[in-house]
Amino acid sequence: MKRVTCLTLLVPLVLLLAVLAPLPASSTDAADGMVDVPSAYSVKVSAERVERILKEKGMTVFNRIKHSEAASKVGAELRDTELILFGNPKVGTTLMKCAQSAAIDLPQKALIWEDATGAVWISYNAPQYLANRHGMTGCEGVISKVERALDGIAKAAASR
Repeated sequence: MKRVTCLTLLVPLVLLLAVLAPLPASSTDAADGMVDVPSAYSVKVSAERVERILKEKGMTVFNRIKHSEAASKVGAELRDTELILFGNPKVGTTLMKCAQSAAIDLPQKALIWEDATGAVWISYNAPQYLANRHGMTGCEGVISKVERALDGIAKAAASR
């Protein structure tokens, strides 16, 4: 009978843990429905850059909510957190025609926030996740277009 050593058992376990360990969030990590892009700027500057790029691309910025400021008004502390509501009615209408329930997730949102380590992120809902959530079929072209647009906007706003 073959003798089993601790090392023989430990190596596969370590490999398994390495595969299953959560990866840091990135622009391609959308398993939970969110895409997180690290920003080289503060929350305020990142949000200003997102808003400027959206307007340059002809999108409507419906609102910019400064959650941290609202929290301070009620005596609560919240790390810098801003939410920008934006969209393009032509694209949004196309998405709603694919699945009218998508209206609950529109207009699009960009969350700009600081995590507990001080890192700043630009996050948004993954279009494919929303397509799956709402059972969109036959709309792959518009979903792909939205994915490329959001990725480009977030990366342009986040990078130096």
